[in-house]
Amino acid sequence: MDTLAKLSDYLAARNSKIRVIGIPKTIDNDLPVTDHTPGFGSAAKYVAATVQEIIRDSSVYSIESVTIVEIMGRHAGWLTASTCVLRANDEIAPHLIYLPENNFTAEKFLEDVRNQMAKHKAVIVAVSEGVKLKGEENKPRVVDNFGHEYLSGIGKTLEQLVKENIGCKVRSIELNVMQRCSSHICSKTDIDEAEEIGSAGVRAALAGETGKMMIFKRISDVPYVINVESVDAHDTANKEKFFPAQWLSKDGNDVKPEAVRYFLPLIQGEVKIAMKNGMPVHFKL
Repeated sequence: MDTLAKLSDYLAARNSKIRVIGIPKTIDNDLPVTDHTPGFGSAAKYVAATVQEIIRDSSVYSIESVTIVEIMGRHAGWLTASTCVLRANDEIAPHLIYLPENNFTAEKFLEDVRNQMAKHKAVIVAVSEGVKLKGEENKPRVVDNFGHEYLSGIGKTLEQLVKENIGCKVRSIELNVMQRCSSHICSKTDIDEAEEIGSAGVRAALAGETGKMMIFKRISDVPYVINVESVDAHDTANKEKFFPAQWLSKDGNDVKPEAVRYFLPLIQGEVKIAMKNGMPVHFKL
């Protein structure tokens, strides 16, 4: 959207008739102004399904265990928070959810884990990759060409903490790129909305709009209704949308039911996947 804003400003300054419209997309769901972004619903559906499978696997063992699932999200914890949708299907886990928006300390984490172990044999923890231990906020940052920080792996760090301080069976699982490239369990709502917002962008350009980003505006949760509108790209470029503070639990280790109501409509519906030789068919350029 930064490129969109700069390009549209450049063309406008030269009285060009070229129109520039931005179509948002990011599994991180961290773009401001829009209710959500195309791509997020499918990623959230994949993450929820994967965490549910991890829950089933962990439940079959007779010994106490802690499983830490590291999920994408550098500064905003939307994707990690979306694991709460499992509660709509009567799952208790993940028992602990940690987002970058919360203060986080090793001491509080260990206390939380011990409290959950007193109630559950197998404890499941969902944590955003961008969560930092207190005292590490000012460590030197190594970044890529886009200014994105290379993250060191909070899952492994927490696994070691549990191993050293609690001593039970513990493992960490980093979902990594599968979250953003998996297509075999995508959300039909997400796919349909991606086409809808793309089409709306073309219509806006043909109507003469330029320098705009298309957005979803949510009208209601139940029934789920959205409108597609446009906003000035400068209102979104180089800005981030964080998980709402009012949806975070008081203890900073969970999210509130309001989050379930927000996420649930975005993961609805299944897409029939074309298969060949038992494997999904990919469209390749």
